[in-house]
Amino acid sequence: MLKFNMEPARISFYDQIARNKRKSFFLMFCIFLVFLLLGYVISQVYSVVSFFSIMIFAIIISISYILISYYNSDKIALASVNSRPASRNEFRQYYDSVEGLCLASGLPTPKLYVMQNEQINAFATGRDPQHAVICVTTGALEKLNKQELEGVLSHELSHIANFDIRFMTLAAVMVGMIAIISQMFLRSLWFRSGGGDDNKGNAIFLLIGIILAIFAPIAVQLVQLAISRKREFTADATAVQFTRTPTGLANALRKIKNDKPMKVNKAVASLFMSDPFRQKVAGMFSTHPSIDERIKILEKL
Repeated sequence: MLKFNMEPARISFYDQIARNKRKSFFLMFCIFLVFLLLGYVISQVYSVVSFFSIMIFAIIISISYILISYYNSDKIALASVNSRPASRNEFRQYYDSVEGLCLASGLPTPKLYVMQNEQINAFATGRDPQHAVICVTTGALEKLNKQELEGVLSHELSHIANFDIRFMTLAAVMVGMIAIISQMFLRSLWFRSGGGDDNKGNAIFLLIGIILAIFAPIAVQLVQLAISRKREFTADATAVQFTRTPTGLANALRKIKNDKPMKVNKAVASLFMSDPFRQKVAGMFSTHPSIDERIKILEKL
């Protein structure tokens, strides 16, 4: 009698990490290509002086805004969720778990914070491992066992180890520049005299420029969200690398799936390890992949 093996094919967490990083860099390259294409089209519509004026202004504004957020990301995030520093005496297991994982992974120990919330969730922020912060909800500390908590913490440490804040900041800079350039180009059309004597500013490039300026910001934002989802998959796989087991994180995600939605500022929602709003379906407009899909992949690692 024939027997069929119904076990899911196993995958290496090393392959999973490498695959998602490649996809993230490819998506970032797509944003860069859109930036170049938009710049090229605008350069065909306007004179060199006007083109460089638009580009330089957009780059300065975008980078200045993002850098301020980048160097103060931990303070902004912690303040927005009303978190407080975690006391070692009050949260000894929290400290012990993080320090053990940092010792195993070779990372410096981040500052630890607690957010008063009965739902299970956590986030990491900070511009690099030396300035990193981890914040967990009181619900996570109360509802998760030791193995599950370590799974969640290892996921957050993975974001720190993979420099995800820096990577997503770079994506935000590119997306911000495209949005600013598109707005400046569209607004400048109100002051553009008809006809013109520059044969580069022809109707075809003008039409292409208008279409790109309208749809490019939307397209790159969707790509940015796709990058965010890929970084979550990467953090899950790296967490398995740190703990050498997917069980804790997978079980924690199962508990999160059955938890209630959180009330948090949408500006920081993407930082959390799972979608705080608990959307039923994770589509192209989601910052996080679906929990079911994450669990499915973890079960194969």
